[in-house]
Amino acid sequence: MTEPHAPTGRCPPLAGWQRPGRAWIALALLLAAGALLAAAWPAAALDWQPGLVWREPWRWWTAAWVHGSPRHLGANLAASVLVAALGWAARAPAGLALAWALAWPLTQLGWLAGPPLAHFGGLSGVLHAGVAVAALGLVWRERGARRVVGGLLLAGLALKLGLEQPWGPALRHPAGWDIAVAPWSHASGTVAGLLAAAAALSAPPYRRTTVRADTPCR
Repeated sequence: MTEPHAPTGRCPPLAGWQRPGRAWIALALLLAAGALLAAAWPAAALDWQPGLVWREPWRWWTAAWVHGSPRHLGANLAASVLVAALGWAARAPAGLALAWALAWPLTQLGWLAGPPLAHFGGLSGVLHAGVAVAALGLVWRERGARRVVGGLLLAGLALKLGLEQPWGPALRHPAGWDIAVAPWSHASGTVAGLLAAAAALSAPPYRRTTVRADTPCR
């Protein structure tokens, strides 16, 4: 019989990113920083355009950084902070952060199945994907009150999408906003997040070593 070994203080490679919440926060920061930097670029060079989807595939990612006005940008930056906090509170592992990263371009590709729109930009669809990933992670991995919270988040997303009716006109003009809103992006992001999270959660563990949040590394 092999005797258990005392902790040595040595952690696996990239152990810091395997700690719950860290990779998630890093991705949220990347999304927010990209949106800030993209404000200095011409929107037409970065936004989603269905005619350029295969010739200029960087738009699968950069479209999320394009915003129609400072208010639009500010609202999505604030929402980024909330989604980052959700992932941290949910103790989202690196695998779920990877699922969110995968849902990022898939959110834009979902426009191929949506209503015709010559141009699109905005982070809200990818943020909806992040909420979907974190919520499904809670339902799948947790028990008790935390699982209930995940279920309530999923129900809230479903209700929001139902009220927005993404199968209707491509653009809406809510009162008080200085931009048009495209609900299909929210639906596409939610579906992309759920699919990516389900794939990550049902896959075999990508590592066998568990790193506790309080384990010192050297």
